[in-house]
Amino acid sequence: MTSIDLNADLGESYGAWRLGDDRALLDVVTSANLACGFHAGDPTTLLETARLATSRRVALGAQVSYPDLRGFGRRDLDLPAADLMADVIYQIGALRGIAAAAGTHVLYLKPHGALYNRVVHDEVQAAAVVDAVIAVDPTLAIVGLPDSEIGRLAEAEGIRFVPEAFADRAYRPDGTLVPRSEPGAVLHDPAEIAERMLRLATEGILTAIDGTDIALSAETVCVHGDAPGAVAVARAVRAALEGAGLTIAAFTAR
Repeated sequence: MTSIDLNADLGESYGAWRLGDDRALLDVVTSANLACGFHAGDPTTLLETARLATSRRVALGAQVSYPDLRGFGRRDLDLPAADLMADVIYQIGALRGIAAAAGTHVLYLKPHGALYNRVVHDEVQAAAVVDAVIAVDPTLAIVGLPDSEIGRLAEAEGIRFVPEAFADRAYRPDGTLVPRSEPGAVLHDPAEIAERMLRLATEGILTAIDGTDIALSAETVCVHGDAPGAVAVARAVRAALEGAGLTIAAFTAR
């Protein structure tokens, strides 16, 4: 691997509730997953963040979610497939309007929170998300966990699937994320995280929470913008990867 993308979840402030340092993160990352109003992100915040991303030539993606503002999109919802598909179409459409006003385009989609984890194994909900992309714009890429149902279905439909790793999350031995409700699920030390991501990028290996090594291939690495210390983590990861000779560039440019 000679090039890798660095992405962050951004635009998650809502009215008087401010979350994350989007401006600082946009100086580090190469792709921005913008909330679409269903888990976070008021219209003014989204437009401002999209304009900042455009000025920094950061690729823009739609971070779609269950309709769950109160739970920040982290509560699992059993939505009918038709409703979920319509919700995703609505969110893509909203962000496409924001992007156009900011002078840019939506280039990919990434599920958020509980939806992200659900479409790893739930074929029905994964298909609803893929069908929404096909209905709106089949040139959009989909970002998700490697070896997931959504990845399999996307590729079967000719949609580009971009496997992702999380810098600040712990992994189970099966390659899935440790639930946030469990101890050790979220990582905080920038130096430790940078070392993990360097090994991932150069060897394709991550150490699971039980100490075992797992093989994992990723084209993009995510830093959660709402996490404390997110900017320090992103900077440490980028410095480590560039120090090893890797180019940090949006996957949409490849």
